[in-house]
Amino acid sequence: MSDTTASNGQDQAAQAGGLPLVVHAQYIKDFSFENPNAPMSLQPTGKQPDVEVGVDVQARRLREDDPVFEVLLTIRAATKNEEQQLFLLELTYGGVFSLRGAPEDHLHPMVMIECPRLLFPYARAIVSETTRDGGFPPLMLQPIDFVELYRRRVAQQGDALASSEAEGNA
Repeated sequence: MSDTTASNGQDQAAQAGGLPLVVHAQYIKDFSFENPNAPMSLQPTGKQPDVEVGVDVQARRLREDDPVFEVLLTIRAATKNEEQQLFLLELTYGGVFSLRGAPEDHLHPMVMIECPRLLFPYARAIVSETTRDGGFPPLMLQPIDFVELYRRRVAQQGDALASSEAEGNA
């Protein structure tokens, strides 16, 4: 028999020098599913519907003196065929994360990339189950490249800053 004591996963990660990311809570912050044309929208048409999916990530620090963040992953899906709206879905899935010990310059990318990456599988399951329970085939969201999403957001903010500075100099 071994003389080791068991500890929780967070303690083991800290001892092993792992990432300082801790998930404190996950929750549905806001959720809406509309099937406005049921039961007619549930009739087979033989055509693939048009599906539009949008994803957004927001984050805010909960306490100024502590690196604890609320991260919100918002998924919007609208599906329609040629004649009518089939369904509308909007889910804001949140989590509370702490990043103690992370260098300050790494906080923003970790919060905007790693935290939504951890939330996504749960949000994806909610979307799939809800569309199925709404009478449609499950909407299976493809994996999201949160690194690319982050890069685009940073580039857009840089472009907006550059244009506002140019307007100020004119």
